Amino acid sequence: MPFRRPLRALPAAALVVAGAAHIPVIPAHLHEAPYIGILFILLAAGSFVLAGVLTFYDVAAAYVLTAVVMALALVAYIISRTFGLPLIGDDVGNWLAPLGVVSVIAEIVACAAAIALSRKSPRWLGAHASTAARAGRGSQAAG
Repeated sequence: MPFRRPLRALPAAALVVAGAAHIPVIPAHLHEAPYIGILFILLAAGSFVLAGVLTFYDVAAAYVLTAVVMALALVAYIISRTFGLPLIGDDVGNWLAPLGVVSVIAEIVACAAAIALSRKSPRWLGAHASTAARAGRGSQAAG
């Protein structure tokens, strides 16, 4: 499929940054709070996969999934900094950790861009839209 929507590069790049920002903290979290380390691995891998999908395919599901994953990451960050999470209560109040700031900015950009692009995606209508368009052209030609 041709690269029809150049703005797809924005959420794709933000996903790469968000994923990469989590990699350096994985070992420490695997040791301190293994479930967080595993979630960081999944988030980084998922971010890279979604970036690849957005780069090569213009599908609404990729935009929606990007928005959902990034929103969940943001919610987890907020919870970890306000109420705290089991085994990592020392993150409460630590809003300005450098990699945290980088990841939050990237997650916000990816989420917002994915939402904006998903609202304009021609794939939302799926096969029904192309069938309706062909039917409309057929009735116009007949009329």
